[in-house]
Amino acid sequence: MGFHIVMQAPEQVLGLIVQNANAHQTGLGPQWAETLAYWSDPNPENEAAATAHLTFEGTRAQYLADVPSDVAARIPAASWEEDWRVMNLPGRMHTQRALIADYGQYVDRFDIIAEYLVRWQPPSLMLWGRHDAFFDLAEVLSWMRELPRMEARVLDAGHMLLETHAAAAASLMLDFIRRTQREGGRAGERRNGST
Repeated sequence: MGFHIVMQAPEQVLGLIVQNANAHQTGLGPQWAETLAYWSDPNPENEAAATAHLTFEGTRAQYLADVPSDVAARIPAASWEEDWRVMNLPGRMHTQRALIADYGQYVDRFDIIAEYLVRWQPPSLMLWGRHDAFFDLAEVLSWMRELPRMEARVLDAGHMLLETHAAAAASLMLDFIRRTQREGGRAGERRNGST
């Protein structure tokens, strides 16, 4: 959704803040095999495999999968319990399945997104949880190839980075926003090709 908005009026974008967000094939590691198979052949068996994580344990794993125990201990169970409660409201599980199916259309736009990033070079801050079980760490380098001036911070966190590192992330974001506002004119000139 964010890319859909910024690509409509790229000259108005002051900067990007990216947190464990995938926009390259490098982020789709082996854990995506069932979903990729589903997008290629959306039959009932492939759909069942691609949506098998839509369980209480799968919801909990979004917070805890591959996260070191000392970091995981800082994440309250109430977070995934509330997610699971909301997912079980009428129609919500259908929405989750629809989102999984639709995400393939986003992946199909990765080349267009890369062209936008390379052309416009928006000032960018990347905040990444190194223990993300869903998007590979190689994704950070893909972003930085397209945005060589991107500021990237890899934190000792999982996919849900803000659950354990909200204060650090907020500080980094506020600092980035302040610097981007101060340098806004120069950044805009660089995006438009002026010196």
